[in-house]
Amino acid sequence: MILLCGIPSESPLAMVAKELDALGADYRVLNQRKVAALDIAWQVDGSGIDGKLGLEGEAFLLTDIGAVYFRLMDDRILPELDGEPDGSPARRHARGFHDALLRWLEIAPGRIVNRSEPQGSNGSKPYQAQLIRQYGLQVPETLITNDPDAVLAFQREHGTLIYKSISGVRSIVHALREEDIERLDLIRWCPVQFQALVPGPDVRVHVIGRQVYATEIVSDILDYRYARRSGGSAELRATELPAETAEKCIALTHGLGLAFAGIDLKMTPDGEFYCFEVNPCPAFSFYEANTGQPIAHAVARYLADMD
Repeated sequence: MILLCGIPSESPLAMVAKELDALGADYRVLNQRKVAALDIAWQVDGSGIDGKLGLEGEAFLLTDIGAVYFRLMDDRILPELDGEPDGSPARRHARGFHDALLRWLEIAPGRIVNRSEPQGSNGSKPYQAQLIRQYGLQVPETLITNDPDAVLAFQREHGTLIYKSISGVRSIVHALREEDIERLDLIRWCPVQFQALVPGPDVRVHVIGRQVYATEIVSDILDYRYARRSGGSAELRATELPAETAEKCIALTHGLGLAFAGIDLKMTPDGEFYCFEVNPCPAFSFYEANTGQPIAHAVARYLADMD
């Protein structure tokens, strides 16, 4: 049996469920919003992992679950817990359930997309950049500093710079402008990541198993994710990576311990590729909706052990 965990109406989860239906696969949905009706208990002994999962009146042996795709939100902000005081029975149940579920997912056999531990590299962009280099992909020239003079020296060496956060929390990518230089002294309170601007279109690569789907994005906004909000435009189209680059993306995904990844690249006018980061829980629906690439189908087939 396949288990989908999260909010059923969220696009990636809903799209994978639809594809599993089309494949005739046996699956169940663990709806986080009904956490009050969920329970899990498991143990590890000499024979392995044993336990049960209760889903809204149904009970399943954990040994019968062969694959899991999960996109869990922070249980502390579930709408159903709004107004519940800290330490209330409802909050204690929700925290205990999610804690036990996530711990099981770390050691459960089968295809888990993706376990939490390998996702950790995304919490530090500098650390992840070092891992990216190990798999043969270039990363932009980078400076992480809280020293304004170091930024100005880096700018003189590399020309136009962009800046963004160091953590895994999403931040809008901006070019360093004159008005930013005027307030550069503020970085003394918080180190910032600066990078040499890489010209050319963005390329988002989704890897699932050994399947690779590349999307080229042409935008008049530096951070295409915010094109609509900024009054700009972004055109997404399916593209084909050079075989060598595709293999590097597969190797990077598997090397990080992931089954499914969203890899952000830039393609220069000379055809070189630079890698910015690896998203270990990619919201692929935006790219599939704009290109028709069968990413959800590939995830479903992977979960069903058809690839």
